[in-house]
Amino acid sequence: VCHDRGAEIWYQTVTKVKELSPLTTIETLIPDTKGNWDALYRMISAGQEVVSHNMETVERLYRPVRPQAKYERSLEQIRRTKEYGKRTKTGIMLGLGETIIEVMSVVRDLRRAGCDMLALGQYLRPSPDQMPVESYIEPRQFKMLEDAGYDMGFKRIQSGPFIRSSYYS
Repeated sequence: VCHDRGAEIWYQTVTKVKELSPLTTIETLIPDTKGNWDALYRMISAGQEVVSHNMETVERLYRPVRPQAKYERSLEQIRRTKEYGKRTKTGIMLGLGETIIEVMSVVRDLRRAGCDMLALGQYLRPSPDQMPVESYIEPRQFKMLEDAGYDMGFKRIQSGPFIRSSYYS
C-alpha cells in the first residue's frame, strides 16, 4: 500500500526534470490524494508550473464515474493547490447524461475553488466495459460553456468535442 499516494515519486520526477532541464515548463496531472494533504503538498512542491487534477464530471454523476473519489474532496484538492500558489487546471467530460445546468454548477464551483484553466471535452467510451455515451454535445454548446467560463474568470479554457485534459495549457 502506498500511504503517500505516490507523492515522493511525483516529487522526485519533477525535481529531476527541473535539474536536467531548468527551462522546461511542467504540468502534472495528479491523482486524488484522498484527503492526504501532506501527500498533496509534497506532490505540488516540486517546482511544476501547472497542477492539474481532473474533476471528470458533474456532482450527481461523481459516484458512478469516479467511485473512489468524492466531489467536494476534489474541489478541496484544487483549492489547496491554488492556495499553495500553483496555477490550477481541471478537465470535465461531457456526454455522460449531465445537464447544462449541472455543468454550469461545477464550473462555478471550480472558479470558487480557484481553478485557473478548464478543459471541456466530449466523453468517448474507451471500451464496452466503461459507461456508455449518453449524448453528443454540439459545438455551439461547447462554445457557450467556454464563453460562460471566461465570464466567470477562468484564465484559459479549451472547449470542444476533441479536447482532452492534456490539451495545451
